[in-house]
Amino acid sequence: MCGIVGYTGFRDAYEIVINGLRRLEYRGYDSAGIILETENGNLEVKKTKGKVDDLVAISKGLKTTSKVGMGHTRWATHGVPSDNNSHPHLSNNNKIAIVHNGIIENYDTIKTMLINKDYEFKSETDTEVLVNLIQYFLDKEINLSFPEAVRYALNEVYGAYAVSVMHDDFPGQLVVARLGSPLAIGIGDDEYFVASDASPFVEFTKEAVYLEEGHMATISLESGIDIRTIKENAKIEPAIQELRLNLEQIEKGGYEHFMLKEIFEQSKSVLDTMRGRLLVDEGVIKMAGIWDHLERLTNAERIIIIACGTSWHAGLIGEYLIEEFARVPVEVEYASEFRYRNPIITSKDVVIAISQSGETADTMAAIKLAKEKGAFVYGICNVVDSSIARVTDAGSYTHAGPEIGVASTKAFTAQLTILSLIAIKLGNHNGNLGKADFMRLITELDAIPKKIEEVLNSVDSVVKDIASKFVNATNFLYLGRGYNFPTALEGALKLKEISYIHAEGYPAAEMKHGPIALIDENMPIVIIAPKIGHYDKIVSNVQEIKARKGKVIAIINKGDTQVASMADHIIEIPETSECFSPILASIPLQLLAYYIAVERGANVDQPRNLAKSVTVE
Repeated sequence: MCGIVGYTGFRDAYEIVINGLRRLEYRGYDSAGIILETENGNLEVKKTKGKVDDLVAISKGLKTTSKVGMGHTRWATHGVPSDNNSHPHLSNNNKIAIVHNGIIENYDTIKTMLINKDYEFKSETDTEVLVNLIQYFLDKEINLSFPEAVRYALNEVYGAYAVSVMHDDFPGQLVVARLGSPLAIGIGDDEYFVASDASPFVEFTKEAVYLEEGHMATISLESGIDIRTIKENAKIEPAIQELRLNLEQIEKGGYEHFMLKEIFEQSKSVLDTMRGRLLVDEGVIKMAGIWDHLERLTNAERIIIIACGTSWHAGLIGEYLIEEFARVPVEVEYASEFRYRNPIITSKDVVIAISQSGETADTMAAIKLAKEKGAFVYGICNVVDSSIARVTDAGSYTHAGPEIGVASTKAFTAQLTILSLIAIKLGNHNGNLGKADFMRLITELDAIPKKIEEVLNSVDSVVKDIASKFVNATNFLYLGRGYNFPTALEGALKLKEISYIHAEGYPAAEMKHGPIALIDENMPIVIIAPKIGHYDKIVSNVQEIKARKGKVIAIINKGDTQVASMADHIIEIPETSECFSPILASIPLQLLAYYIAVERGANVDQPRNLAKSVTVE
């Protein structure tokens, strides 16, 4: 969950590394560090607890001193956020430096061995163990090359990692490797870049190599890129790919925060997710990943959806969609729990794995188990060439564009769009959806981007005003029924993530089975009440809340006077089918969380203790 940047070339390495770290700060921001190979051949290190701005304050004197360097922005695993635990870490002889994303699970055993050989440690990290293990092999093995020493060390460790390593006896050279954590190599003219994703070098080159699982690379201006397998040292020809990312996508574009920008991009991101797939005029849904495996999917005895966090909430709505339209049994599992409970999986099952980043460690582990059991695995993710995209049997990209804000917004609604397309496609193919119902649904889905735009234009100021009234609340309840029960869960998660207010989502029918005890005049309750599905039951829930003096914030359809007359505050959204209402209802919930967090002075894009890409278990 940390961010790695590396550079060797003709530019000022300090500027490349610092700007790269700013773009990767969404991956972790409790400490940061930089190391440069200076013109006199020394390794110069600056690192600190805090954000990249704190690093700049202590390191700006290093500008224009080097053409080679590495940087790191950290999300703490082993050891608290501190100057000592920040990366880069140096070996005992101060010749080798490393930055690392991931977890070395057997670090304690290796550390004990090294301590017995008189190695000393300055930090609590597993990373410092790895850099000293590299020194150990170089000291032990005569004529062992620097890359070989890195390879020897990596073959001794268990866990997940992406690493970049420098040695002051090998100027201009970077040795990088990955196992379970992403790493990209940008290829420019007489320069090379290394990063956890392509955002740090997108303005310098459009060519990149995405390092494969279990591969390492030695990078230098003299020798280019030498890729080998970590286990066998077998040489691999680099597969150069053209980047689809552009600079505008990873900048704020005039918005105060990335999160607000991404909320307002949802009309476009949902449209882009449907583009080329939903062809209403032709009356078809075209999805290559589905079409190529249609029989396997429609003949599945069971579909298991695995995901974490916001993606899990999307999966819950996917369960409603697939069971209603395709009539295939669906189970939704937390990927983080899936492989630890000895689940029953057979070759007749289809597993759908959902992840924004495509790198979620828990989801990757669950995919591995499902494949071992013979299940067909379908991936839904947002990042091209991510790990999940590579290991699944088939899949669909959401095409939401880069999501920088840690709290997911546009990725969620794009995932719902993909799941809607899959459910309707399968239902049409297996005969559970007749032509008339199929055409009605795809016509309504096609209208969703314009309705999202309508929501954004009409509710922004309304939600901002409501948020100002609840900025000091200490608890929230979110209630919904049917398709909008998972929407309530997602709304509560958004508020927790960025405002640090305790919030819980419940099926509205469960209110009487416990949560109603919490309701008093100080309790705000957000209730999702479109005039579809179980509307009469929702009306009863609102009456029960008001009888106990709860403060009701209701999301209703335009023109609904019944709930509006009872609620303390209303947010209106356009009418649509119940199955698509979560897409529209989630947007005011995102805005409510955003504006409350802003009012409370929270760091909206970088909430405490969280990181965007969860690449460790």
